Amino acid sequence: MEGKEEDVRVGANKFPERQPIGTSAQSDKDYNEPPPAPLFEPGELSSWSFWRAGIAEFIATFLFLYITVLTVMGVKRSPNMCASVGIQGIAWAFGGMIFALVYCTAGISGGHINPAVTFGLFLARKLSLTRALYYIVMQCLGAICGAGVVKGFQPNQYQALGGGANTVAPGYTKGSGLGAEIIGTFVLVYTVFSATDAKRNARDSHVPILAPLPIGFAVFLVHLATIPITGTGINPARSLGAAIIYNKDHSWDDHWVFWVGPFIGAALAALYHVIVIRAIPFKSRN
Repeated sequence: MEGKEEDVRVGANKFPERQPIGTSAQSDKDYNEPPPAPLFEPGELSSWSFWRAGIAEFIATFLFLYITVLTVMGVKRSPNMCASVGIQGIAWAFGGMIFALVYCTAGISGGHINPAVTFGLFLARKLSLTRALYYIVMQCLGAICGAGVVKGFQPNQYQALGGGANTVAPGYTKGSGLGAEIIGTFVLVYTVFSATDAKRNARDSHVPILAPLPIGFAVFLVHLATIPITGTGINPARSLGAAIIYNKDHSWDDHWVFWVGPFIGAALAALYHVIVIRAIPFKSRN
């Protein structure tokens, strides 16, 4: 017990090491590390829980787009920012919906609601390729339907107010927009990894319960920072759904930014989590 307390106090990488270096290398784990997911898992396709998880992702992304696009349109409809919830209100709508939806769906699908999150978790071998592709398809379909319902309710206003479509703002280059999407998605996916880490869940009993809160708050903060630059994508399904339903040329001009940026950011977050935060073990010379 003394050794464990000392390890927690000074850090898992205390030097010199008698055990392999890195948190994943501790031999006296007090938690269960989920095994890496296989690349292909054909047995999933015959499981109802697999299909149910995809349906949960579809519904969650549908609701996410419905609420957030309506919020964006409400702000744009107002004569000035002071007459509406403004950028802060938009950021709260996105972050609040992610908090609520992750809370509702985490036990069913993991509560991804974002292809970039799914991609990052796939790279860290938290889910199979089969499940990752299924989730991404269902997320995109949900986003398209969510934006479509908003347009169905108010078609003229939807087209006039931009439909919540993401574009790089005037005065910013595509490179600036790409950088904003990479860093913003890194913040989100890094938070997802930290909030769902098996070791933290075991040692801090409050972590699993509060996991949706930091994830939603990360979305809120990223929106505050990047709405003026790109309208904040950090979610390719959200950008795709709005672009397809709005379907104006300028909404497609920069659309690649909202796929390439989030996927790069997610990959960097996965790499950082696996190699640095959950350090790769290697043997000491003692």
